[in-house]
Amino acid sequence: MTEVPVWILVIAGLIIFVLSAVATYYCLELRKARKLQKQQLAEIEVAAEAQRERVNTSIQIIAKTLLDEGVGLTEASLRIRVLLDSLQVEPTVKEEFVAFYKVADQTSHIPILQDWKKLTRKEQFAFEKEMARVESEYRDFALDAAKRILGRNF
Repeated sequence: MTEVPVWILVIAGLIIFVLSAVATYYCLELRKARKLQKQQLAEIEVAAEAQRERVNTSIQIIAKTLLDEGVGLTEASLRIRVLLDSLQVEPTVKEEFVAFYKVADQTSHIPILQDWKKLTRKEQFAFEKEMARVESEYRDFALDAAKRILGRNF
């Protein structure tokens, strides 16, 4: 067998050294990226939990205000439905508080805010009658649901 020249062994060693250095560099970069990703995920989870807490507080306030007659059943139902949906609650929760969903569904076509102001007094009166009918039909169920919401976290 012929002997391999030393300069080929030196070049091969340098190539192996450079490739090892590059691999080490990328491993360190990957570790740094994973650490950053883990930190960002933790921050997102904290922010999501804070948002969930704010939504839960809003639900509590609306339910309490409904029980204190500070807000109408239609408005409370619309708001509570939107907030529960934003929390992506389980179907069993939606079933438990179905009164809010029923009122919201049956009154969601009624204009609000600026659109309400554009209506004639006669149109407003007709919608008010409709809201009163729906509210009287579901009032007891909704008030019971509002009581059950108090102190609850979704």
